[in-house]
Amino acid sequence: MPVKKYIFPDREAWLEGRKNHIGGSEASACVGMNPYKDNVTLWEEKMGLVIPEDISDKDYVRYGTAAEYHLRELFAMDFPEYRVSYDENNMFLNSDYPWMHASLDGELVDNQGRHGILEIKTTNILQSMQREKWHGRIPDNYFCQVLHYLAVTGYDFAVLKAQLKSEWGGELRIITKHYFIERKDVEEDIRYLVEAERKFWDCVTSGRRPDFILPAI
Repeated sequence: MPVKKYIFPDREAWLEGRKNHIGGSEASACVGMNPYKDNVTLWEEKMGLVIPEDISDKDYVRYGTAAEYHLRELFAMDFPEYRVSYDENNMFLNSDYPWMHASLDGELVDNQGRHGILEIKTTNILQSMQREKWHGRIPDNYFCQVLHYLAVTGYDFAVLKAQLKSEWGGELRIITKHYFIERKDVEEDIRYLVEAERKFWDCVTSGRRPDFILPAI
């Protein structure tokens, strides 16, 4: 598979490398499944018409960034059947999908020698509706992110590790969930997302504003 992995010398170079691609966290906007950004806003950002909000200094983002190392190490201890590795400022590019890039929270190799993705999420549960999105499933925007990464890397499987924080009666509660996804089970979803991203990117290269996709209720 025409996949190349790049390691950038620092975050600034990595951010520069992200330009002119759709990233995993943006994939869901292409199909109207991003609760924070619609497909037209994403197109305006890619066209340089608006500047994306910089959220890197938000408390929840800083927490997630700092916690990622520890959660990855915990995963390695809890699931010794996987070999876990990570390269800072990593980026995967696939010449079959030149509009896409993937930056992984971790790479996995199972005891059969298969390669996989480790995706780590930390989130604060503020409402019962948010909790329901994690009940027996992955929220749509994060599921799209995993599909995007599987498409770019060509890897065999993915594991999403989620740390869910909430307060109940003044007491902090932390729940950790693990979701295991086999590529063979989501091939149709991957193809659907790749085609949606291709159509979106055609709008970027042609300068044609995409039709607004109504978000799912």
